[in-house]
Amino acid sequence: MMLKRCVQNRTFIISVIILLPILIVALIGPLVITRDPLEINGSCILQPYAPGHPLGTDNFGRDILSRLIIGIRPTLLVALGATALAYAGGLCFGIVAGYFGKVVEQIIMRIIDIVLCFPPILLAMMVVAFWGSGVINLVVAIGILYMPHFARIAYSSTLQVRKLEHVESEISLGATHYRILVKNILPNIMSPMIIQISLTIAAAILLESGLSFLGIGIVPPTPSWGQMIGEAKGYITIAPMYALWPSLCLCATILGVNLLGDSLRDILDPKTKS
Repeated sequence: MMLKRCVQNRTFIISVIILLPILIVALIGPLVITRDPLEINGSCILQPYAPGHPLGTDNFGRDILSRLIIGIRPTLLVALGATALAYAGGLCFGIVAGYFGKVVEQIIMRIIDIVLCFPPILLAMMVVAFWGSGVINLVVAIGILYMPHFARIAYSSTLQVRKLEHVESEISLGATHYRILVKNILPNIMSPMIIQISLTIAAAILLESGLSFLGIGIVPPTPSWGQMIGEAKGYITIAPMYALWPSLCLCATILGVNLLGDSLRDILDPKTKS
């Protein structure tokens, strides 16, 4: 039934058409590149096209196509890793706050409110400034930043599910907390959490790209799309294609993830109309 809904949803099909090639290239990228993305060529700098460089070269003469292909990996690793961390932490905190309530609820939700008061990019810059750059540090920093979004969804959904008759009857019959949380509450709050996953992946890609654009994200010489855009901004007038290619890749990826989120919302909620 779920597969049938996915196939019938045009937005889902479009998102798959956009994202599937990107994921495939991310997996087999090192096997298909013909140029070393770190190889410097001083005789071929900022070329829109050159033999062996179909998308041109950057300010060090490095092949842009190879750097685009290799640059997918750190961006997706940060986005997927941060989303997984945010999902796991937010789900636990939200369910605990919504189920147990009282003092536990107040402590958890007030901490979440404090984190949500700060703009994500500023808080990420502060965290990265203390911890340093790199994929692992970005995963942890961005994961913590988006954990409150999952926690609030899990919290509100848990409050609704906990008031259902079959959950109240389980509690009155003396069922263990583990059984109630795993068997009754968790399955009933997964739909909004899945939708939030797609939104968070897109937001994490943007945030990682923004940090790399500012020079505090992925550590050079490892390429990433945001880093490439940041390097290209100084040459936008003489080599516009240098900035255009990573920008298009970034836009296509975010578009595909957002379309996937919209389609999942329609698929998981039958009441929602296209």
